[in-house]
Amino acid sequence: MAAGWRGSGRLLFLLQKHPSCVSLSQNLNQFARISFKFSTIHSQEAMTDQPQSDLGLYKPPQTVRGMTELDRAAFSQTVSVPAIRIQTSVLNKVVKSLKKVALQRPGLKRVVEEHNEDGNKDSSKGEHRLLLLDPNSITSADSFGSEESDALKAYGVPQEIQKYELKLTYENLKSEEILRAVLPEGQDVTSGFSRVGHIAHMNLRDHQLPYGKLIGQVIIDKNPGVTCVVNKTNTIDSTYRNFQMEVLAGESNMVAKVRENGVFYEFDFSRVYWNPRLSTEHERIVSLLQRGDTVVDIFAGVGPFAIPAARRGCEVLANDLNPESFRWLQHNTKLNKVDNKITSFNMDGRDFIRGPVRERLPALMKGTQKIHMVMNLPALALEFLDAFRNLLGPEPDQSVSCQKNNLPQVHCYGFSKEDDAQRDVVERAEASLKISLQGQCSVHLVRNVAPNKEMMCVSFTLPREVLYSTHTLDKDISEEPCPKKQKCEDLTD
Repeated sequence: MAAGWRGSGRLLFLLQKHPSCVSLSQNLNQFARISFKFSTIHSQEAMTDQPQSDLGLYKPPQTVRGMTELDRAAFSQTVSVPAIRIQTSVLNKVVKSLKKVALQRPGLKRVVEEHNEDGNKDSSKGEHRLLLLDPNSITSADSFGSEESDALKAYGVPQEIQKYELKLTYENLKSEEILRAVLPEGQDVTSGFSRVGHIAHMNLRDHQLPYGKLIGQVIIDKNPGVTCVVNKTNTIDSTYRNFQMEVLAGESNMVAKVRENGVFYEFDFSRVYWNPRLSTEHERIVSLLQRGDTVVDIFAGVGPFAIPAARRGCEVLANDLNPESFRWLQHNTKLNKVDNKITSFNMDGRDFIRGPVRERLPALMKGTQKIHMVMNLPALALEFLDAFRNLLGPEPDQSVSCQKNNLPQVHCYGFSKEDDAQRDVVERAEASLKISLQGQCSVHLVRNVAPNKEMMCVSFTLPREVLYSTHTLDKDISEEPCPKKQKCEDLTD
């Protein structure tokens, strides 16, 4: 974390030299969070180190190394673990006092009966039980901490350690242990995945692909409710942001049922875009809305912004180019009983802005309720901002013009690989709008997509100078931009 804070200090220096749209303190807090969030994501998804609590307990048989067809029986092993003998009359109290040093393994009982030398239960020892201990914490009678020693003394339990022969099976192992035992030594083990309903979505690295079927089955075995594991391939449909998938294990049913922030969604995961890591951002935007507001969702997908907004009492115009997303959007509006609050469109984003949005915007701007425009297509949305230039033609007479505070509020998303991601997305928004946003916008870090890639949201009031042709802009609305070619990976993050 020290390195992360030093990085934040360097960014603070840059921000002091180049002030952006939000306050200096917000910048510092934001980039400190980036440092912390990066370290958290790295630790969750890399998982190349053996968990500390498992060191010295399970030594995988060499016969499982390189396994591609899962043989669960091959992972069985008998290990010796420390144990302490406790009278049954004080068992529950002592177990509670020793919970920090007790053995924790999936599917294993920590308290076991005593056995004779031949391995059979000893009926004469029924007044005692054995508590199995973590071998990383307890190696001898002197390993107990002061709290544990005091508790043992208080309950009259001899501070004596004995060995217990414990049989570990596949069911008692964690997914990381199994995969680490199977994959070639020295190569990283990634058992992290995104869960979408019953589907676990993985991004396997090249060296893991030969073990894909086994990895998929392990994920199903170790995660209740997961019945299908898929891997993203390199073939990406950049038009609709959905990627080709291969089923690694389980059923081939791609229709997922998801609940996010109290809202239910159904969709074909193989044909639409859905990212479970955006639930917090969906909730953040919806929390800005008030009953009676209008929400214009330009890249609506299956409705993660539009449907919660409608449930909050907003009128929603929701659009998506993908016919499958459009179909599932309509399905989900009915599923959540908000179809009377949402008008759906299946159009290109620019055509939607210059058509239905332009038709309705003048009347909406004369009202008192706020207008929010959400543009969640982070690979391209910043370039789509040019569609608002001169959108409403000549400015009407000021006596019938809208109030300044009822101009639309835009929430536009973008990816950035720059050191100063905040400044980058603002400058790109300004380039599309042909106007400065300095001091007129705020930037929010949505999430860290990769070590050198951030997803940001820039929010601002759409300037009158952009909407009306009365004001001087660099280019006419009829000119089409020349969008920068996007990498396939940018379109699906």
